[in-house]
Amino acid sequence: MGTNRPTAVVYCEGAFRTTNGKTAHGLLRRSLRYHILCVVDSTCAGSDSGEVLEGRPNGIPILSGLEEALDLGRKTGKRPQVFVIGIAPEGGRLDPTTKTAVLEAIRHKLDVHSGLHDFLTEDQDITDLAIAQGVTLLDIRKPPPRNQLHFFSGKIEQVSSFRIAVLGTDSAVGKRTTAWLLHDTLRDRGYRCELIGTGQTAWLQGARYGIVLDALVNDFVSGEIEHAVWKAWKETAADILIIEGQGSLLNPAYPGGFEILAAARPHAIVLQHAPGRKDYDGFPGYPIHPLPLQIELLEKLSGKRIIAVTINHENLPAEEIATICRTIEQTVGVPTLDPLLQGTGRLADVVLSHYRRQKQTS
Repeated sequence: MGTNRPTAVVYCEGAFRTTNGKTAHGLLRRSLRYHILCVVDSTCAGSDSGEVLEGRPNGIPILSGLEEALDLGRKTGKRPQVFVIGIAPEGGRLDPTTKTAVLEAIRHKLDVHSGLHDFLTEDQDITDLAIAQGVTLLDIRKPPPRNQLHFFSGKIEQVSSFRIAVLGTDSAVGKRTTAWLLHDTLRDRGYRCELIGTGQTAWLQGARYGIVLDALVNDFVSGEIEHAVWKAWKETAADILIIEGQGSLLNPAYPGGFEILAAARPHAIVLQHAPGRKDYDGFPGYPIHPLPLQIELLEKLSGKRIIAVTINHENLPAEEIATICRTIEQTVGVPTLDPLLQGTGRLADVVLSHYRRQKQTS
């Protein structure tokens, strides 16, 4: 990583304006592993990706297809080397449109990196062409051999780092983004801090430590979480470890969070919430459970406190966000803020207050 990052095209056809584009969104917000040349999505081609994503230009264009991306590479002298699949559809399937795009990328001798559940390395058409063209296929979600996986052992009790879990009330709600922003703020203040990624996007962004939780056999999920946290502590002696959440406790399709609570044994929890959502992401008719109930259940399961609520401002009028945060804060009794619009300075203050208190009692 660093100055030798390969130049990448991020494929997000038809999904950049949706939550299914969250992998592409994550790479645009943070990419230590790649230099991002452009995004491919014909439905919003001609736009600046930052303008579409956050209302602020970032200089990375959205183009209509790979040929246009290759033209841009020739013009800028930055020929793309990697084709990254930036969509995260329900079930992580490789649909025919994406497969066609992957085959096109291979014909142009681009390596292909994928976080889908359908593995490129198990598709005969794709592997045959990749061999013929001499390119590399990388399936991020392909789990390690089972003899390399870890079972929960209790070694988490050795970890002296203060541990914060950033969990959420839904999937694709911004947990990873908030975790990275908090990580950066704490580092800027001089604390040794590491993020433990738990999904494919965190790896693609360049997280040093982590797992891909939903690619693992259930028996080893807790052990792999424990090992990732333990390894980060052992190698870095971090003051603070931030664990990225997955799904949400009550999401009907992506019930996540319990293994993180059980295995990482966080000292405190930050809860990411989207007040503008009525139903769980991708599941109309399945109302999101009320925020106070979700807080109550998480605190009972973990025996720890929710120390802050961070909000995702999708579908919220900008002029109402401050008022919405104040209302939530009054309702649930913990500091509430929008990390993207308000920064994470106040959140870092809250975390550090609990960090110091924990250090005094340990």
